[in-house]
Amino acid sequence: MSDLTRLPAPDGVAPAAQYTHVVTGTGRLVAVSGQLALDEKGELVGAGDPAAQARQVFDNLRRCLASAGAGFDDVVKLTYFVTDMAYMPAIREARAAHIPDDRLPAASAVQVAGLVRPEFLMEIEALAVTAP
Repeated sequence: MSDLTRLPAPDGVAPAAQYTHVVTGTGRLVAVSGQLALDEKGELVGAGDPAAQARQVFDNLRRCLASAGAGFDDVVKLTYFVTDMAYMPAIREARAAHIPDDRLPAASAVQVAGLVRPEFLMEIEALAVTAP
């Protein structure tokens, strides 16, 4: 695990509600490509169900991070691509199962017109910093 510093409200910036404005750390960078709601066989999980898709995406992120010797404690940034911002509560709930509120990473949420296939409701990518 890396030594990270989280700055939820830098001077002159309004506090963030569901993310941290700035996360700094030293170590090895781990970039995880956007993950979709696919199981290990490449099958869609949760057709039309944002909560099920979010849980699967976070499971995939966990596995990808672990393969690089990292975990959610090492995540400094999450980027959410969603086809509807109404899915953000389901994403936050899935995230809360892996990341406590006092360790929230920096984050960006972007509504997109579509993803690689129309049945995907979200794609989430992660940046982490692990101990050198």
